[in-house]
Amino acid sequence: MRWIWIDKFVEFRSGQFARAIKNLTLAEEHLHDHYPGYPVMPASLIIEGLAQTGGILVGEASQFAEKVVLAKIPRAEFHGIACAGDQLVYEVTLTDLRPEGAVVDAKAYLDGQLLADCEIVFAHLDNSRSNQMFGPKNFVFTQQLMTVLDLARARERSGGGAGAGDEATANGQVHDPAPGEATL
Repeated sequence: MRWIWIDKFVEFRSGQFARAIKNLTLAEEHLHDHYPGYPVMPASLIIEGLAQTGGILVGEASQFAEKVVLAKIPRAEFHGIACAGDQLVYEVTLTDLRPEGAVVDAKAYLDGQLLADCEIVFAHLDNSRSNQMFGPKNFVFTQQLMTVLDLARARERSGGGAGAGDEATANGQVHDPAPGEATL
């Protein structure tokens, strides 16, 4: 099973910038297991959420012609913790895009305060090379992960929301935006 660490995109500028959110709930098993009795989001999963946001931004910049894989994380700094009930805001800026890969500047915010600041490097795998290594299945841009981007695109095209002020998320839940929250 593959885990998705993005609930929805709230802003997406092709080849430039993406903003996504992740709502942390006690329904997520990892919060119970990380520190029993103290439901903290593991830092590695925050990085994974930033990497998924960045990976979609990088992949979409080339119309998903190649598989995008996380190559390395040269820098990751954390300034606090996130717990159940918190909402993380992931902001990823594409800083360098080349045929062999890309670099993004990725930040996670909690209540408007910087929680994590990372640099993430991605590699592009052409289809023939990735098929030799991993087979034809697209293990990076799964249908579930692509649904998150498709919902943002559909919302942008329609110029509106899922209903009177509500936004649909990838898992079918409805999110009522907070006052001043940026939406597509």
